[in-house]
Amino acid sequence: MLKTETPSQQHAQLDQYLDIDLVSAFIDDQFNAVRAVQAAAPRIAAAVAAAVPRMQAGGRLIYAGAGTSGRLGVLDSVELNPTFSWPNERALALLAGGNGAMFQAVEGAEDDRAQGAADLLALAPGPNDVVFLLAASGGTPYVLGALDAAREAGALTVGLANNADAPVALQAEIGITLDTGEEVISGSTRLKAGTSQKIALNTISSALMVRLHKVYGNLMVDLKPTNAKLVQRSVRLTMHATGVDEAAARATLEQCNFHVKVAVVALLNKQSVEQARAALEQAQGSVRAALKK
Repeated sequence: MLKTETPSQQHAQLDQYLDIDLVSAFIDDQFNAVRAVQAAAPRIAAAVAAAVPRMQAGGRLIYAGAGTSGRLGVLDSVELNPTFSWPNERALALLAGGNGAMFQAVEGAEDDRAQGAADLLALAPGPNDVVFLLAASGGTPYVLGALDAAREAGALTVGLANNADAPVALQAEIGITLDTGEEVISGSTRLKAGTSQKIALNTISSALMVRLHKVYGNLMVDLKPTNAKLVQRSVRLTMHATGVDEAAARATLEQCNFHVKVAVVALLNKQSVEQARAALEQAQGSVRAALKK
């Protein structure tokens, strides 16, 4: 039996716990998710290293999963545009059962291997694309179908599973095993198995964005300010990076549609916005490289 499906002997009397003990059991078990991701750090780093040149060549990030795993892929994909101005068309997510399965479970959809392959092929994957195959069990047919199609197309495949020797990890070019073990509620992989996948996906995509010059120092300088909160964040980030006051930061940001990268280079280099844009383009988007020595 898969470890993620094995009943936890530690919590065999869970339904009889006092409220505080019940809550503590769920919270304490989440620390095992962090430890599982820490143990997989070398494989996660390998995925980042392999993905960077493909993204630099114009490739896409494609996530494929079912249930909780699939929804986590959707979540990671949609957050990249507002956080890093990553193009929506370069972060795509496939969910067994279609978009509606994000909000309501579609029973049996995860068992359709042919549909997984068809959905992936509909995106016309290529060698510069990176496909994340997400399955807590590691053997979900829909995900394995997507894996088959991605490998056939020559895309980089990265398989994430929560059981050792899982097909999705063994058959992917880079397999990442997040060995979270038994769940407090047996088989409920929306618990720490899901947490571990969320951490791993956040880590991979965020590390990629750092390598692609979407971050200066540890500042989110390529965000898309689509609401009042993000506009104010853009002002604060510019002030922090350059040391100017709010009025100066806002004035420069208004000239470049609140693109923090451009404002930072313009202010630190004492250049016009147009010159800063040109410097960034020549430096392939790197703020550090665009700054005058």
